[in-house]
Amino acid sequence: MNLDPQTIERLAAHLDAAETERREVHKITDDYPDMDWEDAYAIQDALRALKEARGVRVAGLKMGLTSHAKMRQMGVVDPVYGFITDYGAVADGGEIDTKRLIHPKVEAEIAFVTKRPLKGPGCHIGSVLAATDFILPAVEIIDSRYENFRFDLKSVIADNTSSARYVLGGTHRNAEGIDLKNLGVVMEKNGEVVAMASGAAVLGHPAQSVAMLANMLGARGREIPAGTLILTGGVTEAVAVAAGDNVTVRFQHLGSVSMRFV
Repeated sequence: MNLDPQTIERLAAHLDAAETERREVHKITDDYPDMDWEDAYAIQDALRALKEARGVRVAGLKMGLTSHAKMRQMGVVDPVYGFITDYGAVADGGEIDTKRLIHPKVEAEIAFVTKRPLKGPGCHIGSVLAATDFILPAVEIIDSRYENFRFDLKSVIADNTSSARYVLGGTHRNAEGIDLKNLGVVMEKNGEVVAMASGAAVLGHPAQSVAMLANMLGARGREIPAGTLILTGGVTEAVAVAAGDNVTVRFQHLGSVSMRFV
């Protein structure tokens, strides 16, 4: 680590204020170019502690940068991870207030809920499927606190991987017997198709995203507890939304998820 504890705490408070005040900031590596990966996750941990100290409950974990093409483009070998909160949850079919966000985008995801702990190293797709209680459809609303949605990976890790809101569908399914790799997804905005993809867009198989999360946490001496909700990363590209937009995402075998932006 290259940053001292006081700087880590100060940067966490800076990013927390940017979210709560709906205020864009420039990426923190502009001022701290020597910040390393451990610093980035330490800032995220401090951000989480700040939220929990004022009563926010962590509702689950999330993965980002789960496209192989995007990882190659960014020159990294692992995705990034963050957490989701109780205040980020929106009911299926519910309204999302854009006045409380900066520049929201939506992406379709396949969510997992575990029935027993997962810990790396050595976690693999088979381990994940055996430990999965059920899967369900989800849409994540990401909202970077950085100006113009421009950032580098260390800055976005510190900013909790742009986490903002999420909507879960009502159809819970056992993963057994479902071809998650080829599960089709169609996103519509205001009645027009804006994105189509399959589960393979997430690291070749969405369970691989959970396995990588377990292995990344294992390297830090942590695990995925039983009963954890995990957003596995965008199946579709992130699509910008604004007040007045209606989004519906249809998932093969899993039903649909919808929301309105006001």
